[in-house]
Amino acid sequence: MSMLPAGKVLAFAAQGERRCLGVWRAGRRLVCPYGAVLDGASARDQCARCAQLDRSRSVAADTMADDPRPYGVYLAYFGPGLLKVGITAAERGPARLVEQGAVAYAWLGRGPLMAARRAEALLGSALGVPDRFAKAAKRAARGALPPAPDRVAELEQLHCATQELADWPETLQPVEFACADHTELFGLDRIPGEVAELGGMTAGAEIVGEVLTGVGSDVYLRLATGGEGEGAEAEAVGAEGAGLGRDGGSSRAGGAGPVGVAGRGGGGVAVMDARMLSGWVLGAAVGRVTTVPVRAVGPGAGERDAEGTGRQEGLF
Repeated sequence: MSMLPAGKVLAFAAQGERRCLGVWRAGRRLVCPYGAVLDGASARDQCARCAQLDRSRSVAADTMADDPRPYGVYLAYFGPGLLKVGITAAERGPARLVEQGAVAYAWLGRGPLMAARRAEALLGSALGVPDRFAKAAKRAARGALPPAPDRVAELEQLHCATQELADWPETLQPVEFACADHTELFGLDRIPGEVAELGGMTAGAEIVGEVLTGVGSDVYLRLATGGEGEGAEAEAVGAEGAGLGRDGGSSRAGGAGPVGVAGRGGGGVAVMDARMLSGWVLGAAVGRVTTVPVRAVGPGAGERDAEGTGRQEGLF
């Protein structure tokens, strides 16, 4: 999220159609041969056929079992009771944990890919540790995190339990417990207790607001009110500038003029999945407020939901 620091004001609009980003090979993008148009409400940036080609040579899909690189097995903490197990290439370090928005994590072991896979499966079968959580659960947990010592204790308890498993793979070297916390990296203290969600983009839809922080692919914005206020110079942003790991297509940057930012004018905070920008051509906003659907979440959300109205004022 280094390209979207706290305080940056964004004002951009989706243009044309959202297109499949194609297939990645050898660190570069091969254009989708089908010219597929994607759903603006999905976080997926590939059409089904390109995604299938990518997964034909994928560690995640277990179709690359011959990968000779060493792998790390980790425990990731997203909130109370939300601990998962996962694997990542050792050379990537903590990058995978940052991408997932893990609040804290600890390494369990390092070794060959298949040994790491066996350990991951073992934790699932013997201890009931999942390998994924829904985005909604992660977002909800961020608004009410316990103190850091409680997070460490929960991670350490599970870490100790794994060390007692009888069927731990012999070729996977155990790693002593050490907790890494992302509170400061993610700016978790800047996330308020009540946060709405931005829906999918459509052609002509605009997002205008001030960046509070970013967690994984989630960007927290204080939405513009449309008033003059003190304002700030807004910037259009390309999908790659939104913290995405892929080339999100071209963007047409340009100043959108001063906007009344909600933090200075009393508006609300909403979270946007930056992956939903990938595949769009993004240009400067012409309006002064966010026009994509804004959904209330949590208790009473049904009464406060303004999806489809293009208005966020009633939510906050």
